[in-house]
Amino acid sequence: MLSSTASASSTGDPGRVEIARPETACGPGKVCPVCVGTCGYSYTEWVDSGFYPEGTKSAAMLGLYGRCFSVVELNYTWYQMARAEPLTRMVENAPPHLLFTAKLTRTMTHERDPNWREQLALYRQGIEPLRKRLVAVLIQLPPDFDRSLANRNYLAALLDGLSELPLAVEFRHHSWAVDSVFAELSRRRVTLVTVDVPALPGLFPALDVVTNPDLFYGRFHGRNREGWRSGNMQKKFNYDYSVEELRAWCVGYLPTIAARADRGILLFNNHVRAQAPRNAAKLATILAEFGSGERI
Repeated sequence: MLSSTASASSTGDPGRVEIARPETACGPGKVCPVCVGTCGYSYTEWVDSGFYPEGTKSAAMLGLYGRCFSVVELNYTWYQMARAEPLTRMVENAPPHLLFTAKLTRTMTHERDPNWREQLALYRQGIEPLRKRLVAVLIQLPPDFDRSLANRNYLAALLDGLSELPLAVEFRHHSWAVDSVFAELSRRRVTLVTVDVPALPGLFPALDVVTNPDLFYGRFHGRNREGWRSGNMQKKFNYDYSVEELRAWCVGYLPTIAARADRGILLFNNHVRAQAPRNAAKLATILAEFGSGERI
């Protein structure tokens, strides 16, 4: 797959496409650059599935990934605290065009460590090497994180503690889909993540709401209704988007969100059997057609 031209863009950077914005939104001649990529990049199953060449070791994956895409979401910072030393080495060895997003560690989102304020300080120190290439810190909240007063206060404290960093919030609970939440995120210039998930009761819906004019951030998790609540990550994210589904998403969402933000990133989380990079390459091709004004 690494030799495929499917991920080529109209800008020269792989997986990056410039989308024309309506003149009424921002004046004539303005474009919204959109980068496509995946959530994580270091998967041994991507070697077995043919995305990486046979025999590829983990240390070589980021360089190979950068041949196809210009942005990557770091998943490992959710599982373990970000540390400056390994991230410094990562940045030094990464292709110069590659941008990063980094997930906030689970001790501050899913597990709610009693010492979460100290965890925030450690996280800020740990991701410092990414600062010049950091598109966003992703605060992914769990499905049971509803819009209770306690949770609203906690999220506000998290956002305060990460101030001065570019921030994006992904909700999983439907109760957050209200105008007052969008207004507060807009006031803070925090990006609301646009999600693509199965149409299941209780999940946060797919919306074209943009709360930060600096960035829109889309995450494609797949639409596997049967596997979503199975408790098995392989089943949950085992989904292969069709070209028709991706085209329909572009028609339904892209004109609105690209008109309201200066740039965007679209990332695929359906990592099983290297479906994420294949789907990202498909979407990059569709975006290039969209950006050129062709009918999609």
